[in-house]
Amino acid sequence: MRRGVLSRVVLGAVLALAAASPAIPEVPRPEPAKVTVPPRPDTLRKDFELPAGAEKLAERYRRFLEEVDVLMAPAEQELFLALSADYQRDAFIREFWKSRDPDPRTARNELEVDYRERVATARQLWGGLGDQRARALLYLGVPTSRFQPSCAFLWPLDVWFYEGNPRYRYDFALIFYRKWGVSEWRLWEVDTGTDEFYRGSAAGGSAVGCNYEEFVYALRLLGNNARFTDFLIFLSEVREPPKPENVEWVPTFASYSTEVPAAGATFEARLALSFPGRSGQRMVTQGVVTVAQDQAGRSAIGGHESYDFVVNGEVLLGEELFERFRYRYGFPAAAVGAEIPLIFQRVLRPGRTYRLLLRVEDLATGRFARLEADLAVPEGEAALVQPPPLDPETARLLAIANASLARGETALALVRPVGEALITGLVRFDTLLTGEGVARVTFAVDGEPILTKTEPPYSVELDFGELPRVHTLRATAFDAEGAELASDELLVNGGSQRFVVRLTDPRPGSAVAGAVRARATVEVPDGEQLDRLELWVGDQLQATLHQEPWAQPLLLPPGSEAAFVRVVAHLASGATAEDLVWVNAPEGYGETFDVQLVELYTAVVDRDRRPVPGLGVEQFKVLEDGAPQTLTRFEPASRQPFSAVFLLDVSASMAERLVAAREAAMAFFTEMVAEGDRMALVTFNDRPTVAARFTREPAAFAAGLAALKAERGTALHDSLIFSLFYANGLAGQRALVLLTDGKDEGSRFDFEQALDYARRSGMTIYTIALDLPRRDGGAGARLARLARETGGRSFEIAGVEELAPVCEAIRTDLKSRYLLAYQSSRTERDGRFRSVAVEVARPGLTARTLRGYYP
Repeated sequence: MRRGVLSRVVLGAVLALAAASPAIPEVPRPEPAKVTVPPRPDTLRKDFELPAGAEKLAERYRRFLEEVDVLMAPAEQELFLALSADYQRDAFIREFWKSRDPDPRTARNELEVDYRERVATARQLWGGLGDQRARALLYLGVPTSRFQPSCAFLWPLDVWFYEGNPRYRYDFALIFYRKWGVSEWRLWEVDTGTDEFYRGSAAGGSAVGCNYEEFVYALRLLGNNARFTDFLIFLSEVREPPKPENVEWVPTFASYSTEVPAAGATFEARLALSFPGRSGQRMVTQGVVTVAQDQAGRSAIGGHESYDFVVNGEVLLGEELFERFRYRYGFPAAAVGAEIPLIFQRVLRPGRTYRLLLRVEDLATGRFARLEADLAVPEGEAALVQPPPLDPETARLLAIANASLARGETALALVRPVGEALITGLVRFDTLLTGEGVARVTFAVDGEPILTKTEPPYSVELDFGELPRVHTLRATAFDAEGAELASDELLVNGGSQRFVVRLTDPRPGSAVAGAVRARATVEVPDGEQLDRLELWVGDQLQATLHQEPWAQPLLLPPGSEAAFVRVVAHLASGATAEDLVWVNAPEGYGETFDVQLVELYTAVVDRDRRPVPGLGVEQFKVLEDGAPQTLTRFEPASRQPFSAVFLLDVSASMAERLVAAREAAMAFFTEMVAEGDRMALVTFNDRPTVAARFTREPAAFAAGLAALKAERGTALHDSLIFSLFYANGLAGQRALVLLTDGKDEGSRFDFEQALDYARRSGMTIYTIALDLPRRDGGAGARLARLARETGGRSFEIAGVEELAPVCEAIRTDLKSRYLLAYQSSRTERDGRFRSVAVEVARPGLTARTLRGYYP
């Protein structure tokens, strides 16, 4: 009811204004107005009230709170006001903008730069941020165009036009007015009516000569019934911009604090610092916080007793925060002596003096210890010193663990070639090698040694053929006696979504006594964030690292018994990866085997092609090359989160259909993506572009759909291979939805190569052919084959109006599949294609899954 009343008010205003002058023609969008205003004194907003507690802050921090008022969430403001030191506030501001960086891969934070320009513009035009126009400018950015009508019977007006975007969909306008010519500028709210604009009958004057056409155009925009609901939502956001509810970085930032709560109980601890070795050009700085056992509390869970601590650290260089770190420790009660050592290692530049601040928390008692020390990092080999004798046994174990540091740590890293993401043909790989005593470096591809080099440069040239395939390249450095010093492994054509962690130390089968220094490397998927790294000895979690370096001394069981060191990496999204190494074990002990587990995401339909839910495992039979397989896992795939790529054709032939295609893609995202799911957007013409990385946020996906332009040719095969490569490494249910209106035009790869790559990817592909010509040269048949071979479906539609039901059919198909998993009965890895078939026992039902795979 409200919407109809307000719409009539606006439309009535339009008609009234139109009647006051000759017929007004359709008004084109005006050109941007150039407004020059002399600089005014910069003052704080008159209507901005500093939150309680902010009066004690320096001017620059009060100014920050004022400027980001439209962006800052309540939780962020609360944390900022709770900080006690300027270096912490400066670090907060850096993290505040970092958390909003639209593309962390670039050196420039585009949002921060643009926002600061908006602030500067508002201060220049209006002398501060108190004007309502300033608030709109900060939230929405500079308008596409701006118009200030001059008419005797109207109060001063300022009309802003914005082009539509995926968030608001339509063009819209803002109207600001200033009554009596001296009051504050206000944003017109539609339910106040148009009387707010008139000076009154005393003003008199004629409409002749008034340039208010753009004003009428703005009212027409606001009065469009189809857009009115959007505008009301939008207007409420401009009045009071929505604050983010989930600010994930805030609890993380707060958890690194070195402040002891005002009412927190305390205990005594000691700190010893030493420098056991170098890592490249930097010095490894080791800290040992010692807690007396009688000062600590025990945790008891399920009959297991342990001592558990968290150490937060801040390193200051001058008045600036250089770095923050956080460690968590756990020790079995039976393995703890009179003193408990909490060991951490940082990598700092020699010749500098830092200030170290530590907060130690006993998790069992909730008590704290606060430690501070000046940290002068020495230079030269003579500076390498072990910790003072706090405890002879601790010193002995640390000397064992850091032996490799004392003699100069050897590190080897394979360098990924610069250039194309997909690697084919002849390619050179270089290495970065630090340390001494290297006699040779051996290179191996897929486990087969291919080259050994005995002198620098330690590089290799490899021919990977015409079609991009996944290969494992490994480089290993040995000393003159043949002992392995360091190694690194690189997955060629592995994609940017691979999540893997690997222990580089200790090495499998190495003999160590009492302690070892564990080192790990980790690859994080594009767009994800690493939360923590856990280091285990046997079934005991000893240390949790929240930042680099991923290295830590660990205590081993007494004696020389076999034990395993395990590393577990956790992403902020909840995904995990791990690696395990046995030490002090006989040859072959704890040997790992490569298990060939095949996962089939399978759709079952009846004769009318309707999905059939509720089937049991006994209804399915899986055949590999004709041989029956034993299922080890069965469940509805709806319980499994999925990752999907929407591959959208934006070639020149899509010009008239692009708007509808964008809306279909956005609707598909909105309907498909639930908790745990993610979708990426890849657009293509004569080359593919990642328009939106894997995300579950509608705004991020919508941003990728904005400003698309249909132009150039269609490299369909190349773009398909690129998209499959981009998703390579993702676990679980994966799918690709391809929307195109034409055949391939000039790809580097042909269809058979693209099909072969699709088979190897294991992804389900859905194809949507839009208005293909009658003589399409077999393009429709190729798209259908691509979908059929990968367990998906193909659709041919005549126009964009059919996109919505097609997207709904794909959504239903993905959400109603079954997960069938089995361990292949064939143990050999011959690299040949293995055909797969799934049969359903119930008559009239058909199973659809991928046709096979490459081991």
